[in-house]
Amino acid sequence: ESSSPYAGDFSFGESTDRRFAYSRQAPLQTMQWQSDVGFSCSKEGRGDQVFHFSFASLVRRGLRSGNKQMRRLLILISLNVAYSTVELLIGLFSGKVGLISDAFHLTFGCGLLSFSLFAMVVSRQKPDHVYTYGYKRVEVLAAFTNAVFLLFMCFSLAVEALHAFIQDESEHKHYSIISAVTNLLVNLIGVWYFRNYARINLVYRNAEDMNNHSICLHVLADSIRSAGLILASWLLSLGFENAEVVCLGAVSVAVLMIILPLFKTAGSILLQASPSDIHVSALRKCWRQMSSHEDVVEVCQARFWELVPGHVVGDISLRLKKQGVKEKEVVQYVHGVYHELGVQDLTLQT
Repeated sequence: ESSSPYAGDFSFGESTDRRFAYSRQAPLQTMQWQSDVGFSCSKEGRGDQVFHFSFASLVRRGLRSGNKQMRRLLILISLNVAYSTVELLIGLFSGKVGLISDAFHLTFGCGLLSFSLFAMVVSRQKPDHVYTYGYKRVEVLAAFTNAVFLLFMCFSLAVEALHAFIQDESEHKHYSIISAVTNLLVNLIGVWYFRNYARINLVYRNAEDMNNHSICLHVLADSIRSAGLILASWLLSLGFENAEVVCLGAVSVAVLMIILPLFKTAGSILLQASPSDIHVSALRKCWRQMSSHEDVVEVCQARFWELVPGHVVGDISLRLKKQGVKEKEVVQYVHGVYHELGVQDLTLQT
């Protein structure tokens, strides 16, 4: 191992490509040359080894770890599965289409909540030679999937409201008030479980916060939908002809408003946009500071993105003077420039 605080020369032949990687987790002066990612290869050395695991065993391991949110989500999924099964059976035997369609809606929602549970478990796996950054981004993907589902639900409710307005016929005239109330109570249990994340705009400290927030918004949106259907059925029984149009339209707009911030944030992370908590003007200022350094000829490129919420990654390419350049000092200078911005992993290429 080298005692140098930065990586050595990785140039080949006449190439002058040198990369210096360091982390914000430790001071630059005391850093050792070591890998941030721990992974092991098989004895055969195959790079195409597939990551096999048992979902059930991972869930059991996660439950044993004492994760409260994981246990609560598993209880919520179990309640929804039991309720949707009973609702489907009653709908099939009674011939009520509204109950059958709602049961399928709940079943699809259970699938998404199961994916969120899967993300909670898998994100705790250590990095390996296939996923060298680890699995924490699976929780961001789960949050984005929940957001897409809720956007689709908004569109579906808007179409139902439009159909009820054009046809002058209720889409949910056979919808059982008892079923709607039961569905609302089950969803309110989920809202209570994840009440700490019951906000439209939430500052995400990590990927787990984003996933839990998406679960809370999922059950909250379902609660709003159930409440809207209950209100529409009650108003229809009182003789308000356009009650369903108004209620479903209001629910569609409400769900759209609460889910758009999550959709934008999760989508930006997956598309590797610039970190939302670092203003563009701050990045430009750092660019100018690097360009003004006496040993820097040109800043070729500087790329920054969020791997997950709270973990910013950067990649900078510099062209230095050929004579009398102390690369260690340049690395320390660049590290100091971006340290205060919250860039955890920074790779410097010269």
